[in-house]
Amino acid sequence: MKDMLSAYSLEAAFKNVNNLAQVYIGYSGGVDSHVLLHLCSLIPHLKNKITAVYVHHGLQGEADAWAEHCQKTALALGVGFKVLLVNASPRHGESPEETARNARYDALKLLINVGDVLVVGQHRDDQLETVLLQLFRGCGLSGLSAMPESSVFGDGLMLRPLLNTPKAAINDYALANALSWVNDPSNLSSDYDRNFLRNEVLPLLKKRWPACDKTVARSAKHCADAQLLISAQAESLFLDIFNVEDKTLGINNLKHLTINEQALVIRQWFQLHKLKMPAQAFIERLQAEVISARKDADPLLTGQGCCVRRYRDKLYCLSPVLPIIMPEALWPVEDASIKISADQILCREASSAGLSLARWQTSIVTVRTRKGGESIRLQGRNGHHDLKKLYQEAGIPPWERQRIPLIYLDDELVSVGDLWISADFYSEIDQGCINFQVQKEFI
Repeated sequence: MKDMLSAYSLEAAFKNVNNLAQVYIGYSGGVDSHVLLHLCSLIPHLKNKITAVYVHHGLQGEADAWAEHCQKTALALGVGFKVLLVNASPRHGESPEETARNARYDALKLLINVGDVLVVGQHRDDQLETVLLQLFRGCGLSGLSAMPESSVFGDGLMLRPLLNTPKAAINDYALANALSWVNDPSNLSSDYDRNFLRNEVLPLLKKRWPACDKTVARSAKHCADAQLLISAQAESLFLDIFNVEDKTLGINNLKHLTINEQALVIRQWFQLHKLKMPAQAFIERLQAEVISARKDADPLLTGQGCCVRRYRDKLYCLSPVLPIIMPEALWPVEDASIKISADQILCREASSAGLSLARWQTSIVTVRTRKGGESIRLQGRNGHHDLKKLYQEAGIPPWERQRIPLIYLDDELVSVGDLWISADFYSEIDQGCINFQVQKEFI
């Protein structure tokens, strides 16, 4: 009786959602998601907010028929329905399972606004599979914590109200309510890791340990509780070392931590950069080859979807390949901006001090990359100064210097990106000047 499902048993999952707007239910047509949809449709205050969402991966010939079945079911239950088409073609380095999951979640995230929830039908046996997969991959506490019942998703939340429900209870509910669901034949193939566990391994485990889904789920909860404590400690350490303005880590402060504390901070750093958690081997290489390198060295470690470098007392997490600024481009004076690389736009904006707008409007403006040997005269300083020395004074890392645009008026250097304007061109005219700004774009 304890595991019997009812709409009442699901209501608690929604009680902590403030100003609930829309309820999107991930509906594949399978028994788990069908039971979830059926239960949610029985909750009076939810029904008019529900939209069942079928994600069409295009991987199965029967997918169109499944979408039609899902639409008919949603109509019969009196809830909304939506189909999302996604491209689930495997990406480089991803398994088909991972690609499909990422494509599915990326599409669903676009639906979820503030106050919305995505509800999915993962249950206790799914949790067991997840913990075992993470264990076999050598994951730490975060991975072994498996799936939470509630988590941030898009601009709203993802809820898993069946996570503590055994698979048998879901099947019993479906049969008792004469539900009709689709069966994906790919679930029978043990080629995929999760299917292999489900079809070949778990039946043996449950034969020996019938309650293993419950006990492993409990272990996952213990791991999640421990991870919360460690995350709080990591955040405290991280804030003392993190430089907000450029998202770097202070190496000197990092070296004062123990090896294990450094690892916590590095993982927190990767999380902030929205990267996959680094493998232990990667962290050890980072500590040995980059953090412990000589101050005058320029070590570089690539992997985990990023490139880690150091300059002076800072540790930088960069894209593996930084987009190159175009060698030279003509900037039409009537244009407010010019795209200078795949991730940078150079803009001009009105100012009371800077370059004379009248001078700008009567000149031929070009934007170039640094070739070496350039110099500029600065306001309040004597003589001309080599850009190389100015970059060193400003603490600009070597790999960034070639990406700083140089702005020329009639072949005379007038501005170095948004850093310095030449004293030879500097003016103070109320509403009669312009300044420059380099804006970063996400690619």
